[in-house]
Amino acid sequence: MMEGRIVKATGSWYHVRLDNGEFIDCRLPGKFRLDEEETTNPIAVGDRVSLTMQSDNTATIDDIRDRRNYLIRKATHGRRGTQIIASNVDQVLIIQSLKQPVFKTGFIDRLLVSCEAHEIPAVVVMNKTDLVESKKDSESLDETERLYSKLGYMFLQSSIYDHASVEKLGDIIKGKMSVLTGPSGTGKTSLLNKLIPGQKLKTGDISRFSGKGKHTTTFAQVMTLPEDTYLIDTPGIREFGLVEIQPYELSLFFPEMRSHREYCRFYNCTHHHEPSCAIKKAVENGQIAESRYRSYVNILQSIKQDF
Repeated sequence: MMEGRIVKATGSWYHVRLDNGEFIDCRLPGKFRLDEEETTNPIAVGDRVSLTMQSDNTATIDDIRDRRNYLIRKATHGRRGTQIIASNVDQVLIIQSLKQPVFKTGFIDRLLVSCEAHEIPAVVVMNKTDLVESKKDSESLDETERLYSKLGYMFLQSSIYDHASVEKLGDIIKGKMSVLTGPSGTGKTSLLNKLIPGQKLKTGDISRFSGKGKHTTTFAQVMTLPEDTYLIDTPGIREFGLVEIQPYELSLFFPEMRSHREYCRFYNCTHHHEPSCAIKKAVENGQIAESRYRSYVNILQSIKQDF
């Protein structure tokens, strides 16, 4: 029996890097799909698995080792259940762009909540800073950096045309297993081409009809860099539905709300409609950013629909 890590999942086949450095294609027995019927992908990139060799030089996956953590969302395209984006990771890089497509703090906040819930460090990367053209753009960028830096998140302004920022990103990922995630068109693939010497991944354009990016990455896969550094490239995410979170505990995953929630009148306060709510008072006093509270309320309402 051999062991390895899933480095690419196409749905029907799984590409595994064995512990001896070799690669092998694997199949997944149907029993796993029955056992994990609530999950659209019973095995995800980053999973540790045990294998049995077959006569055709492929292998069968026998077991999935316990996961240290995972990044998960609600299944998309009308499917029921959940989708695991990646597992056993050291950090998540949330890639956004100031323009083309325009960034949304609500999307960032949803991903941050998921990272907090599953104890995964997160880095907010505002890419395409070369598109900053006005004082308003610059002020918006700096304000966003101040917001998330104050909350304790690492924040990086980057551009593929700014060697220093690419170099700093290289330092952030060195020696770690990192997930690159964010909407299509934010420049994830272009950053990968800069970070990985000789890499020539296909990049996409922004749709002139929707203003959103076109998908260039089809399947999640692990890219190997020197010095035990690994990057998981994921398809562009346009929606991120949260799962495994109860409405009353959502505020636990907003760092700035944790200390305030202890002073609410009700122990199960959802900080929305209840009287004597310490978090709503903190928003009024400017201790909690209004944009973050709006994100909280939007997420809360979407979670309530699932209960």
